[in-house]
Formats: sequence, structure tokens, C-alpha cells
Amino acid sequence: MKVLVLFYSAYGHIYKMAEAVAEGARKVEGMEVEIKQVPETLSPEILDKIGATEAKKAFAHIPIAEINDLTTADAIIFGFPTRFGSLPSQMKTFIDGTGSLWAKGALIGKIGSVFTSTSAQHGGQESTILGFYPVLLHHGMLITGLPYSFQGQGTMDEISGGSPYGASTIVGDGNRMPSENELEGARYQGWYVASLVARMHK
Repeated sequence: MKVLVLFYSAYGHIYKMAEAVAEGARKVEGMEVEIKQVPETLSPEILDKIGATEAKKAFAHIPIAEINDLTTADAIIFGFPTRFGSLPSQMKTFIDGTGSLWAKGALIGKIGSVFTSTSAQHGGQESTILGFYPVLLHHGMLITGLPYSFQGQGTMDEISGGSPYGASTIVGDGNRMPSENELEGARYQGWYVASLVARMHK
């Protein structure tokens, strides 16, 4: 049984969420969990200009994914920040390369799930995740979100990401890292997806 957490992160917020997702998935006995990142498509010069170079050093040790990595997992949990209410080009480029998997039906029946980040409360947390669902459906994957059994997504005690579509975090001007409630939502999503994988293997 295997869960792949596949992410793109520029400033480390999604990486922190990916770690929490993987932590949750590992709570399911017998579950193998891998974290990988999609290739960067921006040049080092541009990464310097947008202030991402230093932040990316924190997760430079995470392996770069290849297309065939998707075929060896029972579930894939995708994580990426929003770009104007949609997914970033780095994840789009990687996904656009999965045509050979689609042609073989290689991902049919696998679980797909998504988590994200935005700079503002209404910056596309739901639209980004929902906009990625057609990709999962075209691949024949089974979509799983963040159920309301994670009660933290209904909190009124703080500003927090999270919706039934998937865990999320609000980064503000970039200095705000995921809160404990947002990380707990990510852990719950990882655990929930992994528990479904385990149930499918019974």
C-alpha cells in the first residue's frame, strides 16, 4: 500500500503542508508514503528575482518526481499554491506530460486528493482545488477531499484554511506559515486518504 504526496512549492508553505499530509498518511499501519516535488520550470534568475531561491533550499532534498512515479502509488495527494484561482504552471506542465498514462488507463481506480494555499482568504482556495478535479476524473481517479469529520475546518476561533474539497493554508504576504489547525487538516486528509487505501486492500 502506497501513498504519493506530490507537490510544487515556491516559498515553503505547500512543502510544510505536504509534510503534514505525509505525517497523517503514515499513521495508517503498513502504509508506505513518499513525498516528491514536480520539476521547477522557472530559471534560477527568475527565482532569485521573486525571492524564492532561499526558501526552496529548505526542501531541495526532496526528490524530483517522474511521470511513472504516479503508477506505483495507490493514492496521489497533489499539493500546489494557487495562481489567480488556478494551478501553477509547474504542476500543469508535469500533468500535461501524463498523456501516456491516460492512454494506458494507468491511474484508473487510484485515489486522487488535493491541497493548496492562497495569499488571501478568498484567493481561490476552493476554485483551485475544484479546477484540478477534471484532471483526476479524466484519469479515472477516485476523488477524496477533507470530510467534515475534521472539525477544525469549521473553527470560528481563527482565520484558517480548509474546506470539504481539501486542506489549505492562507499565507498572507508570505510571512505566515501554516497554522496548527491548517496542519492538522492536512494530517487528517493524509490519514483519511491512506485509510481508504487500506480499506480497498482488505
